[in-house]
Amino acid sequence: MVEFSVWDIVRNLGLAARWTIVLSLVAFVGGAVFGLALLFARIGSRRTGKLLVAGYVQLFQGTPLLMQLFLFYFGLAALGLPTSAWTAAALCLTLYASAFLAEIWRGCVDAVPRGQWDAAKSIGLSFVQQLRLVILPQAARISVAPTVGFLVQVVKGTALASIIGFVELTKAAQMIANATFKPFVVYTVVALFYFALCYPISWWSKRLEARLAVGGR
Repeated sequence: MVEFSVWDIVRNLGLAARWTIVLSLVAFVGGAVFGLALLFARIGSRRTGKLLVAGYVQLFQGTPLLMQLFLFYFGLAALGLPTSAWTAAALCLTLYASAFLAEIWRGCVDAVPRGQWDAAKSIGLSFVQQLRLVILPQAARISVAPTVGFLVQVVKGTALASIIGFVELTKAAQMIANATFKPFVVYTVVALFYFALCYPISWWSKRLEARLAVGGR
C-alpha cells in the first residue's frame, strides 16, 4: 500500500481535474459550433436536412453515452484509424453535445412566438435576416439557462471517459484508490472537485438568466 497523505490525494486529483476541464471545454465548444449548424439545418426549409438532423439527434439521445464511447474507441480502431482515449472521448463528447445543444436551441427557437416570424417576413427580411435580427436574439435569452445547465451535464459526463482509459478526475481517483486503499477519502475529494466545478456554473446560469429576464422587460 502506498502511503498518501490527504494533501497528496488532493494534489494528484487536482492535476487530473485539469483534463476534466479541458475535455469539457473541447466537447462543449465543439458541440456548440456543430450544434449551431445542425440547428440551421433543422429549422431550414429542406425536408431532407430536417429528417437527417432529427435522426442524428435521436441516435445520440436514444443511446447511452457509455455505449457511444465504446463504439467510438473500438470503432475507430476497427476502421484502421489512428486513435487514442483522448481522441475518442473528445470526438464522442463533441458529437454528443452537438445533438443535445441543437435540440435545446431548436426548442428555444420554437418558443419564439410565430408572429415574430410573420412580422419579420412582412418587412421583407430574408430567412437568414429573420433569424439573425429577430428570432435568434429572442431565442438566445430563452436558451441561456438550459445551455449552461447542459454544460454541467457535459462536465459530469466526462467521468465516463475513464472507462476507455482516459485519465481524468474519475480515472485518477480509481488509480489512487487502488494504490492507497482509501476509497472513501479519495471519492469524497472527487465529489468535492465535481461540486466545485459544477456549482459555480449553475449559480452563474441563474444569475445570468435573471439579468437577461430583467433586461428583456
